Amino acid sequence: MKPCLSLTILAAAFFAATNLPAQQQPPRLPLPEGVERRTVVIWSEGTRMSADLYFPKDRKSAERLPSIVLCNGWGGTKRGAPERLGARPAQNGFLALALDYRGWGESDSKLVIKGPMPKPDINGEVAVRAQAIREVVDPLDEAQDIGHALDYLMGEPGVDTARIGLWGTSYGGGLVTWTAAHDPRVKCVVAQVSGMGVQGEAMRKKCRERATQQARGDIGPIPQNYDKAAKLAGYANLAKMADYNAVEAAGKVNVPILFIDAENEDLMDRRLNGQKAYEIIKAKENVPTKYHVIKGITHFGIYKEGFEEAANLFVDWFTEHLKRRKAKTP
Repeated sequence: MKPCLSLTILAAAFFAATNLPAQQQPPRLPLPEGVERRTVVIWSEGTRMSADLYFPKDRKSAERLPSIVLCNGWGGTKRGAPERLGARPAQNGFLALALDYRGWGESDSKLVIKGPMPKPDINGEVAVRAQAIREVVDPLDEAQDIGHALDYLMGEPGVDTARIGLWGTSYGGGLVTWTAAHDPRVKCVVAQVSGMGVQGEAMRKKCRERATQQARGDIGPIPQNYDKAAKLAGYANLAKMADYNAVEAAGKVNVPILFIDAENEDLMDRRLNGQKAYEIIKAKENVPTKYHVIKGITHFGIYKEGFEEAANLFVDWFTEHLKRRKAKTP
């Protein structure tokens, strides 16, 4: 049996080489004919997030499109798989939104005040020294970021708010499963090579220890320099991971959900992650679900030789279960 998901394995689950400051990013991928892209700002708990909207050029002004939020995994940014994938739904009559979580990619950092809090002035403003927190993986914060991306779409002209779905890859596959279980605005999901959160009592105990240390001020309130993610960029906020379990959340999912896995998954035991979540949902009545295994690939093969197959499954699932839903009347 393959090992359960650990900190090192979670870290490896999806780190994009595109996780660079905006000024160091490579040129944007060219868009196919008929697709437009617009960069927007989403506010999440007082922090600016950067996101890209993909949509068909020929959409009618009064038309409301089904929409999909593209959610990265561990260390991923919108300049990775979502940029490669974003035009696909737009070519098929969807609007797609790809976001950078707070502290990642082109989004602003979370801030921790250094020293005592000054007294606010008459406008409620203060001048402080602050530490910029970047590249820290926090599943509950990232789930909030996804929720605020949904909030943003609710006010976007041309979005059919009754037809919004989520796509997530790797650690993001767990995040979209979790979000679908808790947010009724989500109507359809695709989760690929999903990492579903901390597994095992030893890791859960370590998470609790970190939570105690944070609460007592023994380590930073958002630990920038603790629990390095193997040899890859990024840290784990373990204190926020103890209560995050997307497999358990799967029991609350009541919308169509497709799980895509790699046959030779080498970063986790897929039977304890995407497959287990699928089996929980399959046991329920009247919830469309499917489990598809791409033959001959390892975890990262989903972004290489398995990319086209996964992308076609993605489009087909959302077309069947989201686009063909009755459109909301403007």
